[in-house]
Amino acid sequence: MDGEQFFGAAYRGSKQFTQQEVKTANATGFGAAADDYMERGIDLNEQLIKNKPATFFFRMKGDAMTEAGIFDGDILIVDRSLKLQNGKVVVAVLNGELLVRRFHKNFSSAFLIAENQRYKNINVAEFNDFRIWGVVVHSIHSFE
Repeated sequence: MDGEQFFGAAYRGSKQFTQQEVKTANATGFGAAADDYMERGIDLNEQLIKNKPATFFFRMKGDAMTEAGIFDGDILIVDRSLKLQNGKVVVAVLNGELLVRRFHKNFSSAFLIAENQRYKNINVAEFNDFRIWGVVVHSIHSFE
């Protein structure tokens, strides 16, 4: 038994390594020139979410925002910590119903504006129960 080596299933995955730490193999014996410039993979959580406790995901239902590039079935990333600004796309609660619209405020009143000609603008002063739930920061659209 002297000199014998035993090898077990030691593979534990590559999660503990970044992409640069994982070595690549090349059949010619030479590394690719691009390996020197390789970066780790893109983490969408890092790219799209700035404040994790205040960020929520919604699935868009309806076609009220198609001219803004938000379509039925898209995933909306909504940040509740952002300050409301004129012209931002928001998730609003209007008489208990969630709506996705563009917020516009002038000197005397505030409006929720749909980005589809089929829908009318909503004057929020006409409703008793109105509040902004959060600001839409990203929309994820699938082409399938």
